[in-house]
Amino acid sequence: MPHDHDLGLAHDLRELLARRQALRWLGSAGIAGLVGCGGGSDAAASDDSSSGSSSGSSSSSCSVIPEETAGPYPGDGSNSSNGSVANALMLSGIVRSDIRSSIAGASGVASGVPLTVTLALVNANASCASLEGYAVYLWHCDALGRYSMYSSGVTAENYLRGVQVSDANGQVTFTTVFPGCYSGRWPHIHFEIYRNANTATSFSNKLRTSQLALPESVCEAVYAQSGYSGSASNLSRISLASDGIFGDGSSLQLADVSGSVAVGYAATLEVTISV
Repeated sequence: MPHDHDLGLAHDLRELLARRQALRWLGSAGIAGLVGCGGGSDAAASDDSSSGSSSGSSSSSCSVIPEETAGPYPGDGSNSSNGSVANALMLSGIVRSDIRSSIAGASGVASGVPLTVTLALVNANASCASLEGYAVYLWHCDALGRYSMYSSGVTAENYLRGVQVSDANGQVTFTTVFPGCYSGRWPHIHFEIYRNANTATSFSNKLRTSQLALPESVCEAVYAQSGYSGSASNLSRISLASDGIFGDGSSLQLADVSGSVAVGYAATLEVTISV
């Protein structure tokens, strides 16, 4: 299913990858602090094709998760849609764990295979100690690859966007649906990290932006289901290694996923930042 963002996004991603590769070269010359640790040790990222539980490599390594683009559809106040600033962070009810429904007067509900996403925030400057009280804004496309607030047909919706505050274990958990795969991108979920809920009102306050990648075997199982039109075909034309975001290393961003289509999936990822 074609979308109006595909060509522009592919161009942006090529430029972003070139910039990240340049920063990684600088890091090898002694300026490693300028860039996250995700790319340097992953010269050859590989897709996960195992059955059953599919694992990333979250390992309490205290390697800072790579900084990534928020993309063209963040809804964090950094750009506009339909002639006005798109900022889901200012919506009443945006702090929530179940992000499948729209809020603040919108009534749409995203359908798809159930997915829970748990991120565990840890501090690279404190031996991977858990970060309590930090806010995470998470968003992703729906089963048809559309982003609420921006994509044709769902500009009036704001589903699949939400904020959670980390608990004593540094964890936030969102109840959502498995995102579709649109042309030119590996299946992924966006997130931004803020110091607390009070500062999670605008992109200008964010501490870090990154993306979570989903394992190939799980994506294949989900995209064989009805409701994910075009996703299987799009997935067949992309890989983690060729993706414009994950192609320079995905070990710090590939989630551990367990579950099944019948009961739903659970994705977990340790997210290390420096604070």
